[in-house]
This record gives sequence, structure tokens and C-alpha cells, in this order.
Amino acid sequence: MATPEIIGSARSTYTRVVRMACEEKGIDYILTEVMLGAPELRAIHPFGKMPVLRHGDVALCESKAIVTYLDRAFPAPMLIPSDPRGAAETEQWVSLVNTEIDRMLIRTYLFAYIGPKTGDGGPDRATIDAVMPAARDQIEMLDHAVANSGYLAGNCFTLADVNLLPILYWIRQMPESGVAFAAAPNLVAYYDRRATRPSFVRTIPPPRPPRRQAN
Repeated sequence: MATPEIIGSARSTYTRVVRMACEEKGIDYILTEVMLGAPELRAIHPFGKMPVLRHGDVALCESKAIVTYLDRAFPAPMLIPSDPRGAAETEQWVSLVNTEIDRMLIRTYLFAYIGPKTGDGGPDRATIDAVMPAARDQIEMLDHAVANSGYLAGNCFTLADVNLLPILYWIRQMPESGVAFAAAPNLVAYYDRRATRPSFVRTIPPPRPPRRQAN
């Protein structure tokens, strides 16, 4: 059987989701590092986003579709439960994280730090200050979500958890979200337990290169 090729970046949260899924399932894979919008991405994703997958004659974009394919194409453990309720709850949380939490905590808050728009090269303080009340609400909501079972969906480790953990990795390191994260005891305990999984440890992103200061 052909070896799956994941085309993306080790620093990308969604590339990491697919890599973690492969690690969880014991799938050997190749990671091909590219920049956002690279021709290799545009050949599969109509908007040049990462990651994309090549596996034999299969070419897919969008992390949820990729992981669903890998989960069904390769043996257990299964990341998407087979029972209707478990599958629906997993899908529910993947959708919530992808449409709301990633958009707020990564695309808006984190990007205000790593892709500053200010002339002096500093973070975009206006965006950070504006988004933090909603970001704190999201962190508090996640704290409640994992309080009962210790998992995001149901009572076992699923794609819902794989999909969230790369986001938590980044937000716990940032100043304002790190404070909010530390004040969410259930979420801290959840993260600390899951961060010991081999799939998480083996996919930790390399450090970001230092940003050059404006002259």
C-alpha cells in the first residue's frame, strides 16, 4: 500500500491534526514541507490551504476530510466512533472548533502576534484587546466541556480531541490567553494528560524563527 504524503507545514495546526491522527493509528506517512499557497497545495486545494493529502490515486484537501479518509482506510484504533451518537458528538466538536474556536483563538488572536500589522513590528494590540473577552469566553466554555468525562466528545479519545490539542498548544503559550488558560482547571488537567500522548509529543512544532525588528 502506498505511503500517505501529507503536504503542509509542521507549524500548521491543521497539518498537525492530520499528523497526530496518523501517529494515533500507527500510519507511516511522509510530511512534505511547503509554504502556504505553494503549487503542491493549489494542485489539490482550490484556495491553496494546508494540509493536503496524496495517497496513491487519492488526493484530498481539508483536514476533517483527510482524517475521515485515513480513519476508514486504515485499521483501528478508530478516531471517529462507529456508533451514531459518538460519531455525531465528535463531528459536532470538530465543527465548533473549526468554525469558531480556531477562527477566534488562532486566526485572529494568535495571528495578531505572529503576523503583526503595526509599523514598528510589534503585535496588533488593537485586535488583541478587542478579541480577548470573546477568547476568554471560549476558553471557559472548553473548560466546562471537558469537566465531566475528561474528553471533548463522549468518554474516549477521538478526533475531537486531536482537532483541539494543537490549538491549545499555542494559546497556552501566549500572554493573555495563557492567563485565561491557567484559570481553567479542567482544561489544564485535560491538556496536561493529553500532552503526554506520543502522537502529541512527536508532532510538536519547531520553534518559530525570530521576527526581524523594523528599522
